[in-house]
Amino acid sequence: MAGQSASHGPSCAKRQRALAAQQAWTARQTALAIYECCGVTKLRAHRLASGLTLRGAAERLRERADTIGRAPRPDDEQLRLWELGSHKPRPGAVELLCWLYECAPEDIDLAPGQETHLPAKSRPAPLAVPGAAEPAEPSLGQRAALFLDGIEMVRRQVDRSLATSSVSTDQLDMLDDRILWARQQYVYTPPVPMLQVLSQHLQEVKDLATDRQPAMVQARLSGMTALLSTLVADALMKLGNLSHARAWYDTARNAADDSGDIELRARVRAQAAMLPYYYGPLTAAVRLAHEARLICRGRPTATGSFAAAAEARARAQQGDRAGAQAAIHYAQDMFAQCTPGEETDAFAFPERRFLLYLSGAYTALGQTTQARRIQAQAIALYPARTGIDPSLLNLEAAICLAQDRSPCEACDLAGATYLKVPSAHRTQILEQRARQVIGVLPPGIRRGRAVRQLEEILALPPGQG
Repeated sequence: MAGQSASHGPSCAKRQRALAAQQAWTARQTALAIYECCGVTKLRAHRLASGLTLRGAAERLRERADTIGRAPRPDDEQLRLWELGSHKPRPGAVELLCWLYECAPEDIDLAPGQETHLPAKSRPAPLAVPGAAEPAEPSLGQRAALFLDGIEMVRRQVDRSLATSSVSTDQLDMLDDRILWARQQYVYTPPVPMLQVLSQHLQEVKDLATDRQPAMVQARLSGMTALLSTLVADALMKLGNLSHARAWYDTARNAADDSGDIELRARVRAQAAMLPYYYGPLTAAVRLAHEARLICRGRPTATGSFAAAAEARARAQQGDRAGAQAAIHYAQDMFAQCTPGEETDAFAFPERRFLLYLSGAYTALGQTTQARRIQAQAIALYPARTGIDPSLLNLEAAICLAQDRSPCEACDLAGATYLKVPSAHRTQILEQRARQVIGVLPPGIRRGRAVRQLEEILALPPGQG
């Protein structure tokens, strides 16, 4: 896919420009170097070679169009789509681009009949030929990267629809049913295939919301957008694509606020607290979870219990023992009074998930006896077909062993847990949690055999072990 952000970032192009300045390259030579190195289209390579941002380039194109009194007058989003290769500029726009970058159409792959393409290393693999060697299976990270540009484009379109938005009740009900099915599938389906399903549903919601709908219809569409965007963010977080996950959580909060649904507004924020809980900063996790609690206004709901439990484990990880204990008691009182919801729904908060959050809190507090009891209780509640939660619980049990000065048992449990996870589920979030087992051990022990074996396991490519 053109211009995928998982290739090389702007800093790489900046280094190429610095090298070009030292060696007196021409603009064309600089663009070619960026094209070959960074895995972007030639059109984007020329912009990066010039040091222009998308907005800056679009402004110069519009100024030129105004000066010569001709259309089109592209904006930065239109230019981005041209750079991705998903849209073709018309001849008048090609002329503007050639003027801006002082090049010929063929230099940016926009000559008549010419297709925008990536350098050879970034092109899709050719079809298999009988008798030829079998192509290597792409890694989990490579497969995930294929979705990032497309799904980022969907997110931007969703944001624009929220800013601008007649659908029948039957249409909305049917869409609700399909989204509920996706929520149920999400509980046990690996993140990469789920991203495909979720992006399709988001596209459908966006199409319905392109024109601003009556208030009640728009509220339902915004609610659907919030739910789907939250699951997309969660999937991207599991894969370790943190910047994309943050952006999708922002979109989810925007959509939830637009829906006017208090419960949904709180739920999205509590869910978003997971990202800074696992990857930092913890202050953001506490803030989001506490904000969700305030939105719930003390009502005995599953979301209120979820928000309090999320706040408890984040405060515990911070070292705020008093704040964590208070949040634990609040979460327990709230959970005892609420209806948790269907266990098969990713947006429910059943007992097993409640116990997962308590396990995180007690583990961080070093209360290993309570943590182990809760971990065993929670694992017994999970069905055979499920996601990574039982593995997270076992990794927290390993952290407890490390805290209790049992390094060999801790590393053995962490390694065995990691290897048992199917490769499609063996994502960045599991590796990060497993490495916390090593982080808990005293520095002198981290050079031992058990730790080295665990590090070797965590270094294995997906699907091996």
